[in-house]
Amino acid sequence: MTTDKYLDDIKEIKSLMNKSTRFISLSGMSGVMAGIYALIGSVFGFFIINKARMCYTCEYPYQWNRFFTYPWDHNYPLQILLIAAAVLFMAVLTAFFLTKAKASKHKQKVWTKQSIRLVVNFMVPLNIGALFTLALLQYNLIGLVAPAMLVFYGLACMNAAQFTLGTVKYLGLSCAILGLINTQYIGYGLYFWTAGFGLCHIIYGAVMYYKYDKK
Repeated sequence: MTTDKYLDDIKEIKSLMNKSTRFISLSGMSGVMAGIYALIGSVFGFFIINKARMCYTCEYPYQWNRFFTYPWDHNYPLQILLIAAAVLFMAVLTAFFLTKAKASKHKQKVWTKQSIRLVVNFMVPLNIGALFTLALLQYNLIGLVAPAMLVFYGLACMNAAQFTLGTVKYLGLSCAILGLINTQYIGYGLYFWTAGFGLCHIIYGAVMYYKYDKK
């Protein structure tokens, strides 16, 4: 009985230390939903890219670095960017509400020193990656856009993992590795993008949900 009590005390101390240094209210289901949104976005992206490839001989050639000079029907770069923005917006919105609900359930605050550190450490590499991606688009280096997005997103997750549940770093590592592999298979960016932002998020979210949320 004494040994069991000591073990319980150690678990309680460990739990308190995690709460004081890490934001542990991230919702696993938000990861699943983010993956689903990415899969839906990939389907739309697939049709747009196929349409764009068929447009080499049409009146408006397939040039990705001209965002605002083409009519909407032929402005494939802008269509893809808006789909990516919509996926990001829905994922962030869902993550916020589900995380807020989980925090309320456990009588915890959403905005704490830990959650602010988490957001800052996530957003810095992510914003650098966004600017780098825009530079790639500026010079029409389309084949490197998907790899860059995956690599920088992976780095952002790994950088933020120190302030939340450790599972996040494995998501980041998976996305970064997929991005690096994608650099050797230019032209298949949508498939790697789907695997990273879609399937990896669903697997990560499911693991988080069954490991933490169901307890």
